[in-house]
Formats: sequence, structure tokens, C-alpha cells
Amino acid sequence: MEKKTIDQLLRSTWQAIARMYNEEASKYESTMATGFTLLSIDPKKGTPSTSLGPKMGMEATSLSRTLKTLEEKKLIERRANPNDGRSVLIYLTERGKVNRDVSRVAVLKFNQAIKDDIGEEAFENFHNTIEKINNLIKNKKVFNF
Repeated sequence: MEKKTIDQLLRSTWQAIARMYNEEASKYESTMATGFTLLSIDPKKGTPSTSLGPKMGMEATSLSRTLKTLEEKKLIERRANPNDGRSVLIYLTERGKVNRDVSRVAVLKFNQAIKDDIGEEAFENFHNTIEKINNLIKNKKVFNF
């Protein structure tokens, strides 16, 4: 049988992970995107809206829709940045903090299940491999751009 390419493996695995998280999140009337966003917001200091997109690897349009939904669900609130009146900080509401904790537990549970199944050494090797792939891409060492 022919081996799959790295991108095929990553894509199919990510789709399976997304389905798993969305299935779990639906029990809380939520989505994976909601959980991921809540986890990306600093629960104490808030997070500048402009840094969320790059931090999450999301386009501004998708992020705007997600933030609007979170605001409608009263999970976040936007406040003017006291240090820079032109920017906005995103803060978690009390309800947002509870939902963030639920998301955090789900992510940690998934990570622990993987560690328990493949072992600590394989888990570390996976992290190292993914980091090396990201560095190859970031440093433009795959194609001559």
C-alpha cells in the first residue's frame, strides 16, 4: 500500500480532531472555533483584538464573525485599550471564563489520551517533528520563495 504524504496525514488528522472537538463542544452548545478563541484570550489581562488573528492563524473576516458570535453569547466583551485609544482589548466575561475552562479541560484530556496511548517519548518526538516542519516552512527552506 502506498504511504500517504505528510500533508494528507495532517489534513485528515486535523479534520478528525475538528470533528471530535465539535462533537464534544456541541454538548455545551458550542463549537471548536469558540473554544479555540476563548483559549486564545488572556483570562486576566484580556487580549488585543489585532493580535488574536495571527495568534490563531485566522483571517480577519473569520475572526470578526467569531468575535461577534462570542459577544452575542455574552462570552466576551470589547473594551477600549487604556494604553492606546485606537485599539480594542477582548476580555472574557464570567460565562466566557467558565466556557474557556471547559475547553481547556477537553484539550488537556485529548493530549493526555494521546500521551497514554503512544507514550511520553513518542509524544515528545511528535512535538519535535511538528516544530521542525513549522520551522522549515517559516524559514522558507522547502521552496525557494
